Formats: sequence, structure tokens, C-alpha cells
Amino acid sequence: MKGGKLIVFSAPSGSGKTTIVQYLLAREALNLDFSISATSRDPRGDEAHGKDYYFITLKDFKQHIKNDEFLEWEEVYRDNFYGTLKTEVERIWAKGKNVIFDIDVVGGLRIKKKYPDRTLAVFVKPPSVDELKRRLKKRKTESEERINMRIAKASVELATAPQFDFIIENNDLSTALAEADELVSNFIANGHESKKE
Repeated sequence: MKGGKLIVFSAPSGSGKTTIVQYLLAREALNLDFSISATSRDPRGDEAHGKDYYFITLKDFKQHIKNDEFLEWEEVYRDNFYGTLKTEVERIWAKGKNVIFDIDVVGGLRIKKKYPDRTLAVFVKPPSVDELKRRLKKRKTESEERINMRIAKASVELATAPQFDFIIENNDLSTALAEADELVSNFIANGHESKKE
């Protein structure tokens, strides 16, 4: 199977991975395109179908699983599925671009396992769990109960960090952006991670 590279960014919610991914997408030299995940949840705020996510019904999501149409998928919360459709990666590779993912840690590690030689897996680590909670509250997009669920999940996700190729600690955003840029540039140019931190 031919195609470009796969760049995975995973992290607990509120770590800043989406900001980092958006920054890298704007860097034309990296030739990246964003892998839009499919989800069975409803859109939040001004999220748009085909831009932020492919919003599909729970029934359709389960049918895609049955048909083996996902590169990876995960039931993140009960009846709340997320996944990467194989057609999405093929769509991006057909354009001659490298794929960048902003996905949960389980999905990120599954992609790395499936394509070990063409995947760079980066974990974005928040300064602390307290800072994570503060960032999630500041978003004002979810209930206190939902935030607490995310924080509980974050502790489990943080434990997976050593399984990734690199860990970027997002204490200072400009430093984290520069680190991410260097890692991805090296990986695309050389076809492998430059060095293990």
C-alpha cells in the first residue's frame, strides 16, 4: 500500500493537542492534511459535519465496525464512539499528502501498531492534572460531571505516555509548537524519529 506518513497527536482533553495540530496544518512545507474522525456523539457548539467530525448515528457507526471500515475505533464513553475511517486516510494519501491525527491515546497507539514504520506518535502532556481541569472549565463547553469524567480518564491516559515515540510537555505553548514542528519536519524528511527523548 502506497501513501504518505501518519502523524499522530494524542493527549488528554485540554492538553493543547488541537492547538498544536492546527499550527502544524498551517505549515505548508509539511504537506499535511487533517484526518477527520467519525463519531456517534452529537455536534457541540459550532462543530460542522465533514469539517470537525463525521457525525454518524450509533447504528451506522456499529455497521461500519461490522464491515471493518475503521482503521481504529474506540467506545470512549458509553455509546459514544470515535474512530478513523480507512477511506479518510485513503482520501488524504490520494492527494499526495501526509495524514495528521488529533485522536485519543488508544486510537493513536492502534495506528502506530498497525503502521509502525510510517507513523510518528506524539503524546502531548499537560503541566498537571490541576491545570488540565482549569483549562477544561475555561472552555465552558461541558458540565462539571463531564469534566470530572475527563479528568478521571486523563490519569489513565497519562500512564500511556511512555508508549509513544515522543512526549511534548505543554508548559509553554510556543516551546511546544517549536518542538512539534521540529519532530514532524524531521520525521517527514528522514522517515524516522530523530531521537528518543
